[in-house]
Amino acid sequence: MSIEIPGYRPGTWVLDPSHSEVTFSVRHMMISKVRGTFGIKEATLVAPENPLEAKVEAKVDVTSIDTNDDNRDAHLRSADFFDVENHPDMTFVSTSARSENGDFFVDGDLTIRGVTKPVSFAFDFGGFGQDPYGNYKAGASATAVINREDFGLTWNAALETGGVLVGKEITISLDLQGTLQV
Repeated sequence: MSIEIPGYRPGTWVLDPSHSEVTFSVRHMMISKVRGTFGIKEATLVAPENPLEAKVEAKVDVTSIDTNDDNRDAHLRSADFFDVENHPDMTFVSTSARSENGDFFVDGDLTIRGVTKPVSFAFDFGGFGQDPYGNYKAGASATAVINREDFGLTWNAALETGGVLVGKEITISLDLQGTLQV
């Protein structure tokens, strides 16, 4: 099976980190959400003629976590959560891509804290175009929901009112821009 994506060009695409970000959100006290960001170290997409055969590899800098609260960020870097001293990176390696009813998905292996699990990202192409410097660019967004406990992120605290301090489900959102290498 093959799909057509207007503007798509085969080749090797490299992430433009100044126009890309990884964000996440999680329930806090079961009543609101905390949001944060991670810095992207590197990401490469090898895109053959058929977009469904593309391969993605990405590395995120977990030490860069930022939730706008220095104390919370320090706790998230600790062994209670990401244990960045031993696991400074989060990685994703695609295993397949698919199209279902006009929606595009990239499946792969996500590794957090040394634990690897399959994850499926819903992928939305933003488009393609040439920048003022002659570089051919692509933009896309992707979203996945994971259970943090599947990756060994199990720390929590019970609340007197019932429930827990930190929700299990984490929504990971990617806003990406890449450059076709020549």
